Amino acid sequence: MILVGVGSNLSVPGVGGSRDVVAAAVRALAGEGVAVMAVSPWYRSAPVPMSDQPWYVNGVVRVETDLDAPALLAVLHRVETAFGRVRRQVNEARGLDLDLLAYHDHVRAEAPVLPHPRLHQRAFVLLPLRDLAPGWRHPVTGMDVASLVAGLPPGQVTERIDD
Repeated sequence: MILVGVGSNLSVPGVGGSRDVVAAAVRALAGEGVAVMAVSPWYRSAPVPMSDQPWYVNGVVRVETDLDAPALLAVLHRVETAFGRVRRQVNEARGLDLDLLAYHDHVRAEAPVLPHPRLHQRAFVLLPLRDLAPGWRHPVTGMDVASLVAGLPPGQVTERIDD
């Protein structure tokens, strides 16, 4: 199972607000040779770490591709760039953020690090992941997603968006 995190907390000119951006980003993946197999419900979440940034819209998609993990990450970065993303500083507000969360059960210490090194600490990843793939297990710890959710640090405000 290949999992990609999708997030936005800024509008993108010509696309719209964050909810429009994440939906358009999912469609854009298909144009890059990445088959989107399933999309989680969308969530609204406070920035992590807390800041005065706008809240995010986040979700997780399950994809299939013949690309290896580094090539897939390059595609994700290319899509981000097409949506106006310029990387200046860590945790800055952004129109689009695409993260390679897991690539099957691969474990990698070099870029891209797999599974994503903070996946297990983020409600905005784990809650949509639980909706999308409740049987998923972390390839390093072996913990299922429900156990990871139960072990989240307190204070991460994440609310499901009803469509």
